[in-house]
Amino acid sequence: MKNLSFLAVISLLSLSLPLAIASDPNPLQDFCVGVNTPADGVFVNGKFCKDPKLVTVDDFFTSGLDKPRPVANAVGSNVTAVNVNNLPGLNTLGISIVRIDYGVNGQNPPHTHPRATEILYVGVGTLLVGFVTSNGDGNRLLTKTLNEGDVFVFPEGLVHFQANIGKFPAVAFAALSSQNPGVVTIANTVFGSNPAIDPNVLVKAFQLDPKVVLDLQNKFKK
Repeated sequence: MKNLSFLAVISLLSLSLPLAIASDPNPLQDFCVGVNTPADGVFVNGKFCKDPKLVTVDDFFTSGLDKPRPVANAVGSNVTAVNVNNLPGLNTLGISIVRIDYGVNGQNPPHTHPRATEILYVGVGTLLVGFVTSNGDGNRLLTKTLNEGDVFVFPEGLVHFQANIGKFPAVAFAALSSQNPGVVTIANTVFGSNPAIDPNVLVKAFQLDPKVVLDLQNKFKK
């Protein structure tokens, strides 16, 4: 009987395994709308693959992440991304990297990566970092002060941020679990969408005076 039970379990697993393997891959862009004929298509979920016989070592190489970037902008930071768009060898590999430069009092403002978990390493300076849990968990803020050599993880899809709280510029590097993780900066997305979100929606959502909402939309207008 025990042997029969074991065989039954193995049989069920063998039947379910093809179903698991056949599940859809994670999306590699914001959306991928289906079409009935290939002639109407322009993208696949990711990028088309180069003929392996034409691949060279340079398809897997890039440089320049050692160079500081200017941070003279409204938020005082600059993100330099290395992903499948500028390092084609990353296609299908599910990983990318960024360098983040922070000026004094600079920040990488609240944002999300819809397709990736992020692991951040502080190379220079002191950062205040944190993320906010989902509605079902009560939107708890988990925050930490990081110094040089510290590492912090931001779970996929959750709103997170980094802020330079030191007296000097800071530098961090982050790896992300997607060849094209995407980024949604909260303020720019909500108040700077194109076309603009109906101000009445934002007035109610944020409990703000209508004039404040209009001022914010004008400020973030693209």
